[in-house]
Amino acid sequence: MNDPQKGPVFTDIVLEVFKLGGLLVSEGDHMGEEYGITSARWKVLGALSLAGKPQTVPQIARSMGLTRQAVQRLVDAMREDELLCFQNNPDHKRAKLICLSALGETVFSKLSEKQSGWAMECSTGITKAELETTLSVLKRISESFER
Repeated sequence: MNDPQKGPVFTDIVLEVFKLGGLLVSEGDHMGEEYGITSARWKVLGALSLAGKPQTVPQIARSMGLTRQAVQRLVDAMREDELLCFQNNPDHKRAKLICLSALGETVFSKLSEKQSGWAMECSTGITKAELETTLSVLKRISESFER
């Protein structure tokens, strides 16, 4: 049964997630500042690292929930900054495979270390069970949009 009182609570969650998203981008920009990395660039590094193998721009865009065009601009600039490398793609003549360069791997590793301490600090006062419940609910909400 659908409870009509859930709608306003869901809207409040959406608004809080929007607010949190903005705060996280600002925090990410601040953490990446010393490496010349914005949150957007950090996301590309993370998408490639998590994939564990070279990816095309559309694959990166899908994993990040961004447009192909936005990711293409980021990838091109990051290649110029020597954070990424392009490889020929045996499955597609024009769609290059993108991977982290040695510099990109180093920067991502340093940012991951920095983020780990930050995550511990930010989660002070919140139990592991609360964090796990929050993660589970957010994943379920995300999945409802992916259908």
